[in-house]
Amino acid sequence: MISRRRTLDLVVALTALALLLPVLVLVGCAVRVRLGRPVFFRQRRAGRHGSPFLICKFRTMTTAVDGSGRPLPDAERMTRFGRVLRATSLDELPELWNVVRGEMSLVGPRPLLVDYVERFTPRQARRLELLPGITGWAQIHGRNALSWDERLELDVWYVEQRRLRLDLWILAATPWAVIRARGIHAPGEVTMHELPRRPDAHSR
Repeated sequence: MISRRRTLDLVVALTALALLLPVLVLVGCAVRVRLGRPVFFRQRRAGRHGSPFLICKFRTMTTAVDGSGRPLPDAERMTRFGRVLRATSLDELPELWNVVRGEMSLVGPRPLLVDYVERFTPRQARRLELLPGITGWAQIHGRNALSWDERLELDVWYVEQRRLRLDLWILAATPWAVIRARGIHAPGEVTMHELPRRPDAHSR
């Protein structure tokens, strides 16, 4: 039997994809013209229980590499156009398809790199008990401007307090958080700095 939360995810995600189709097409064409191919950025992220999946976003960086073939630092690959996509969260729209596929939820802890799973403390690892979300408690309380400890603690708080009413409140608060465009990146970074390794990290 499909849960109420999954029903909400499907109804909202499918409706949003249908209504936003012109926007998705327009942004996709703009990415193709400004940044070239590929239009989409796909990366392995940790889903529920740490199971990896491919997250899908619109690309915001160039594919420039150094003489050894390694990607240049994010700050050198980020474009003004990419900054606009991130500031407006338009780059996140393709994640609605991840929601339809059941890999993500509308609300939940943001999906992080698979390599980060082994860096969580046992308490922080509780964020993996739920499907990751497009938006979440940490996203409306500072996003990437938060320290890692603050951000992960907010994720765990959400896991412990999760209820449908809270999800609806977060969804309602998300547009205002996007409009304010705060916490798009960590101080001094173009995205978020790397999660440090800790001696009390969770082992799997």
